[in-house]
Amino acid sequence: MHDPRESHLTALKRILRYLCDIVDFGLLLHRRSSSTELVAYTNANWAGCPDTRRSTSGYAIFLGGNLMSWSSKRQPVVSRSSAEAEYRDVANGMAEASWLRQLLAELHSPLLERTGLFRQCQCGVPLHQPGPASEDQACGDRPTLRS
Repeated sequence: MHDPRESHLTALKRILRYLCDIVDFGLLLHRRSSSTELVAYTNANWAGCPDTRRSTSGYAIFLGGNLMSWSSKRQPVVSRSSAEAEYRDVANGMAEASWLRQLLAELHSPLLERTGLFRQCQCGVPLHQPGPASEDQACGDRPTLRS
């Protein structure tokens, strides 16, 4: 920074204190189960921001029982429908899951099972599966498997 102030030094000290407190934290990989299945959970809140009407979306990706990646943020554009907001969210979650699969493959630990995808609301089902969506597909927690 070209012109540091006292507020910057205070913020830096706060960050360093925080880092000193969490130095023993880390990602714990439990071997409770022999499952190496990659599972993604996604959800979107259509037009959740009352000011901008942008949707909030998020995903959590687990390898076995271990959380590997997560995100929760506003979508960069205004979605025209809840299905569009869900579709964007599923696309982001699966892109991250694909990146994790590729990373594991590069680390010589490829996954043999397909990636499971769970959505809070399945309004996007007709967008990528042939045939009409039935009433039980409209909302639920059924997995969709992707390779």
